[in-house]
Amino acid sequence: MTPEDLVRLRRARDRMDREYAAPLDVTALARTALMSPGHFQRSFRAAYGETPYSYLMTRRIERAKALLRRGDLSVTEVCMAVGCTSLGSFSSRFTELVGETPSAYRARSHEDGAAIPPCVARAFTRPGRAGPRAAGLG
Repeated sequence: MTPEDLVRLRRARDRMDREYAAPLDVTALARTALMSPGHFQRSFRAAYGETPYSYLMTRRIERAKALLRRGDLSVTEVCMAVGCTSLGSFSSRFTELVGETPSAYRARSHEDGAAIPPCVARAFTRPGRAGPRAAGLG
């Protein structure tokens, strides 16, 4: 992979970070990276270790966690606010990455992390795959 490819991939990744709530698809992201959709998907996975869809969903779940911690929005409102259109898919992915349902996450206290600076909290609350594989056991 060339340095130019990495620059273009980073441009697409930055777009996902900024526009996570927008309806982004592989074709639009590939256009941002000036690549064909197939080449973009393969290159993105090689560079970042996950598919563009997985990366985008992780960003959406990160934002959803922040909105759920606030507690002023319903799970459905959070789902729509982060760009997901299916509550069932959102809940399944949230549970897969966080290890608990969005409702359970919203319901529990988050006061213990209130004093932690956001930049540190983000590193420790980044969603990852729940289960034995995530813990290095699989």
